[in-house]
Amino acid sequence: MNGCCLTVTGVKGEGLTFDLLDETRAKTNLKTSQTGSRVNLESSLRADGKVGGHFVTGHIEATAKVTKWSRAGQDWELEAEVPAGMERYLVPKGCVALDGISLTIGKVEGRRLNVWIIPHTYEVTTLRDRKEGDELNLECDLLAKYVEKMSGAKK
Repeated sequence: MNGCCLTVTGVKGEGLTFDLLDETRAKTNLKTSQTGSRVNLESSLRADGKVGGHFVTGHIEATAKVTKWSRAGQDWELEAEVPAGMERYLVPKGCVALDGISLTIGKVEGRRLNVWIIPHTYEVTTLRDRKEGDELNLECDLLAKYVEKMSGAKK
């Protein structure tokens, strides 16, 4: 839900129930969700399924703050600022997941990144509900984190 790896613990009509850890509440934007809020929801990839995009696990590290959200022709430009220390995982043409939506980074300037949102993504996700100042769940590139760990790079 909004990019968080959660287990459905109950189903009632069209409603779903999840258990949230204190860490999930602390690190994600789910702490501000209200009953009836629209959310991005996607089932897990099956082990025998086709992998055709970025590696996204649903393990949210933090939230990123929307600093710009504007129309650009037929598309949309979203700029967000990540917490200090997370910028090391951001590279142009790399990937990032915001609210569970796997996106390609356009540019990086310090702690800010921008992504371009095509009309389809705008229409079928909750990004259209977001505004400047909102928090988005942030999952940085898993491969970058493994490279950092295996190379012995210091955080």
